[in-house]
Amino acid sequence: MRQTTNTILMIRPVAFRMNEQTAVNNYYQKVLDNLLPATVNAKAQEEFDTFVTKLRNVGVNVIVVDDTVNPDTPDSIFPNNWISFHENGDVALYPMFAENRRLERREDILDILEEHGFHIEQIVDYSSAEEDGLFLEGTGSLLLDRANIKAYCALSPRANEELMIEFCEDFEMNPVIFEAFQTVNGERKHIYHTNVMMCLGETFAVICADCIDDKKERKMVLDCLKSDGKEIVLITEDQVNNFAGNMLQVRGANDKRYLVMSSSAHQSLTPAQIATLEKHCEILSSSLDTIEACGGGSARCMMAEVFLPKEEE
Repeated sequence: MRQTTNTILMIRPVAFRMNEQTAVNNYYQKVLDNLLPATVNAKAQEEFDTFVTKLRNVGVNVIVVDDTVNPDTPDSIFPNNWISFHENGDVALYPMFAENRRLERREDILDILEEHGFHIEQIVDYSSAEEDGLFLEGTGSLLLDRANIKAYCALSPRANEELMIEFCEDFEMNPVIFEAFQTVNGERKHIYHTNVMMCLGETFAVICADCIDDKKERKMVLDCLKSDGKEIVLITEDQVNNFAGNMLQVRGANDKRYLVMSSSAHQSLTPAQIATLEKHCEILSSSLDTIEACGGGSARCMMAEVFLPKEEE
């Protein structure tokens, strides 16, 4: 199984803003009071377009789909939370915590991928769990080590343990379950998505071990990563606040590997961390300041990896 792909799906925003429904447990979101909504969206579109251009310039195949004005989906720029694509041709659809995020699920996106020559075998749909108030937000909640058939998951209001185990049974992966926290106004609160504090590359892992308060769980997670031969780059909670955990390794032209992150993430890394990461692949960063501030997500959240097989010619 491949850990990295050359193809990613991205959704270009039309009405991006801070989503009041997700702000209740995404503590990274901020209100940009001095900006009109239209200005926020225009800035987000500019950041999005620059980011896509940078990815395409190094040979990443980016499939861009425009969001629609109706229904109102302010977080549509983060498609990795509601859908994932797998090498066996399966597509998973996920139950979303915020009601207005459930509207992001679009059947036409599957048609678009098929038009691009990808084969979809079956759809595994977990979204009915929303009726029971249970959520599992895609590769935001699940960090998939596809090569080593493990799925890492920090439990939170958006990542239910039973659903996570059901996913692992369906996709034949081994669950690695823990809890991760951040300090909010002096209190330790669950981090909303695993992919904010952790990134899995082919030969390395970036993780904020300090977020895992339980020492046994912390050791278990680090041992899991080490047992697969990954070089571990430890980041601080302050770096997590700059989205340094929200990275994704992708393939560009000639199978060259890139570690994709935001400028704020890149700037927060120390020279030693950068040197370690650059042993494994080249860093590609782009400014996502508006998207990070209003959306509370960053580069990784914007990219839904496409691992689907191509139709036979």
